[in-house]
Amino acid sequence: MADRHNRDIDRPFAPLPHPLPVSTVDSHAHLELVTNDAPNSAAVGEILKQAKSVGIDRVMQVGYSAEQSQWCVDAAQFWNENVLAAVALHPNEAPVVADLARDQLIIANLAEHPRVRAIGETGLDYFRTPPELRKVQQESFKWHIELAKKTDKALVIHDRDSHDDVLSILLEVGAPEKTIFHCFSGDLEMAKICVDRGYILSFAGTLTFKNAPQLREAVRIVPIEQLLVETDSPFLTPMPNRGAQNSPAHIATIVRAMALERDDDIGELALALGANAERLFGSFSS
Repeated sequence: MADRHNRDIDRPFAPLPHPLPVSTVDSHAHLELVTNDAPNSAAVGEILKQAKSVGIDRVMQVGYSAEQSQWCVDAAQFWNENVLAAVALHPNEAPVVADLARDQLIIANLAEHPRVRAIGETGLDYFRTPPELRKVQQESFKWHIELAKKTDKALVIHDRDSHDDVLSILLEVGAPEKTIFHCFSGDLEMAKICVDRGYILSFAGTLTFKNAPQLREAVRIVPIEQLLVETDSPFLTPMPNRGAQNSPAHIATIVRAMALERDDDIGELALALGANAERLFGSFSS
């Protein structure tokens, strides 16, 4: 497993936020890292129950390795009314796996499963991957783009310290019809480029961080139909609980912050974000 996924499992959970007035979707979570348990475990069920109690009744469970992508599919099969799966090799995973071709074959086979509705998270990460491994990372990204187009599924992009190359590769290869920037980390100008190209921007708890004014500028200009919300749990817990362990329930806090920045009604925004997720991923209950 890539070092990106190492975490302190003893961190306390952040307290549950106040419920949203209408239900919505966490478009990007890693439930296996929240619970450290099996996909059909009571622990996963409890996290989903807590999320539903505050208005988050659907979760996109996102892949980052061959083994963990299988976990995603198993979870989506078991929790077949409120969990869907995405499968992929994370950009930090692709350059270091023992047999990239074997793992790509596993991902390609999993992508055919009816509960898999997206290819991700893939993309580029120049923060952790050294220059000599970036070519492999770029080729893996291109492979995932083509898989998303072949399967007619959404593409979920991880982009860290690599904005220019991500945008360039999407133009070079041709972006899928449904292209999502997970945990958008660009500035206002990048947001404008993405909006013009028809990409979807998903905002996480980083939107609430004091050192992220560029994200608050960006979220204001995204058309509501090109907007998603996510936790990336157990990471990126929104303020005022930064440092605690995150879970899908904390979408409620992020939606409120998003509504404040955009001057949107909270209920209307939550409803639109849920509708966007279902348009991109399909029904969570079928």
